[in-house]
Amino acid sequence: MKKTNNIFSMKRIAGCIASCMILIACNKEVEQVADTPMVPLTGPTLAEALRQEPNDSLYYRLMVRGGQLSLLSDTTKYHTVFATENQRIKPVLSGLAASVGVTLPPNAPDAFFAAFIDQIPVSVAGAVAQYQILPQVIRSSSIPNTFPNFSYPSIFNPAPTVSALARLNTYPTTRNGAWLNQFPITGVDKSARNGVIHHVAGLSVPPQRFLWSRINTDPELTYLKAAILRADSGVSASAGPASLQWVLSNFGPDITVFAPVDTAFQKTLKNVIAQALISQGVPAAIALQTATFLASTPGVFTNPLLANALTPQTVKGIVVYHVLGKRAFTNNFPTVETAYPTLLNTVLTSHPGVKLTATFNPPFPFVRQAQVKDVYTNSPAANIIINTNPLTPDPFGTSDQNFVNGVLHKIDAVLLPQ
Repeated sequence: MKKTNNIFSMKRIAGCIASCMILIACNKEVEQVADTPMVPLTGPTLAEALRQEPNDSLYYRLMVRGGQLSLLSDTTKYHTVFATENQRIKPVLSGLAASVGVTLPPNAPDAFFAAFIDQIPVSVAGAVAQYQILPQVIRSSSIPNTFPNFSYPSIFNPAPTVSALARLNTYPTTRNGAWLNQFPITGVDKSARNGVIHHVAGLSVPPQRFLWSRINTDPELTYLKAAILRADSGVSASAGPASLQWVLSNFGPDITVFAPVDTAFQKTLKNVIAQALISQGVPAAIALQTATFLASTPGVFTNPLLANALTPQTVKGIVVYHVLGKRAFTNNFPTVETAYPTLLNTVLTSHPGVKLTATFNPPFPFVRQAQVKDVYTNSPAANIIINTNPLTPDPFGTSDQNFVNGVLHKIDAVLLPQ
């Protein structure tokens, strides 16, 4: 068999990816909301408003268990609270119960859920409660509709031993409706003496895993894992932003990963390897058979026969082309194809990036279809594999998977930068 060389021409990437330093915003930088309306100095406190609303009784109980009652009663400080009504918080509590071996059906009486909340460790309840609270009044009119999702820190510090200033961000937006992270906002601007309450269609549990944890263990992402390892060849995982593994494994980066599933990598690699072999004079049938074999395992990225084609620099270029430098949930995608830069633009500043688009499912505003597409080609777009159920969380969902350092969407095709 002839040795396969230069399978990926990738003429716009050249060899400069090797020195790519990924520049990513850190969660310590707070985006301020301009012109925040003044809060009324009359009426109940945030704590009293939640206690007085029957539909918020379980959420109020969670706040009590999490030790936030005094904060929400303090009239010297203003806060924004994203609350979840009883019927919408129950599925989340059922999931938490199942994770510790407790059976708690979503249709169980409120008293059963209240009793379960009282058994949640205070540290866990506190983390969940604090993630719903922002240290400033943010009315719905102050939430921008820009891309990507507006980021604002909650009061929850996930890494106090790293920094007393660290905060886990939330991502409200009024683009394509009103949202908090991947959850629709169902009610806005309930004023209290010391803040404002918005109601959300689900409880945003603070993410606990990093992107690399998902990629490293997901049975559908073994090729992406292998590609990242190949891209990091010769670079220590502790080398900071020069290492993709570091970026995917640490608090600070805030990115979006479009993660091609294994079948997408197999198809793409098979096609480009076969085309390269045919161009070298290998008969089509033999080229296809050989390419199918070479692309059949993630080991394709370290196969000596392909070493000159799938170099660390080339593979890194492919991987970073699938990453945005900001966190973007599908609900924040444009409804008309629009180009946005990827991390490839840290090296190729003139590259137009990728085109994003989403189609929503009326009347309830979940995304029905979302795509990411290479700007330079007319090839079919990569479809984001939308969750079977709209709010399926990690590790079971395929879209809008929320992590400490970003969001992940599985896609059904590989994008090759031109």
